[in-house]
Amino acid sequence: MVACNSADPEIDRWVALREKMVKRQIEAMGVQEPSVLAAIRSVPRHLFMPEENRERAYEDSPQAIGQGQTISQPYIVALMTELLEVKPGGRVLEIGTGSGYQAAVIAAMGVEVFSIEIRPLLCETSAQTLAELGYENAHVRCGDGYGGWPEEAPFDGIIVTAAPERVPEPLLEQLAEGAHMVIPVGAFYQELKVITRRVDGFTERSVIPVRFVPMTGEIERVE
Repeated sequence: MVACNSADPEIDRWVALREKMVKRQIEAMGVQEPSVLAAIRSVPRHLFMPEENRERAYEDSPQAIGQGQTISQPYIVALMTELLEVKPGGRVLEIGTGSGYQAAVIAAMGVEVFSIEIRPLLCETSAQTLAELGYENAHVRCGDGYGGWPEEAPFDGIIVTAAPERVPEPLLEQLAEGAHMVIPVGAFYQELKVITRRVDGFTERSVIPVRFVPMTGEIERVE
């Protein structure tokens, strides 16, 4: 993991920006889970962004990471992570690795992450970044996330960072009993939903309206 070295003014500057981000954008918006806040304070968000955009890494907005994709607004990353309610030692499936930042935040909580990215260049870049920063409990696979990662199922949480118009059935099947899936659902109008697997089926609740890039691949072909 990346450690803070107080003798290095540049590192101190990034740490201060992260602390400001957490206080003003995340805690102020109601995210309270200590393990989530600690993870976000520890993960160097700017290192998951293209070098030319790093100065904007801690702003209260999504940022471009190339390939027509974005790194989500810090509050949304924190909220979705909190909604997972996953504990250290748990195992989470992520659909849409993107920059790798969301995977790093979950990994920093002591959770094993299995993340799938459909865009080869983003997949390779995010896997390299996670490895270089020491997130050994974050595993990245290049491919279509529609079918999930069945050989590692069931999962203690599933997080989807691109919006399908309907929830992929294979992902529901890979969710452990009592676990949550956090997923944006919809076309132009999207809702962030929490789907929980119960003994007798699934429950679903909407949290807030959101705007994510659409989920692509097999989901576009399945009726």
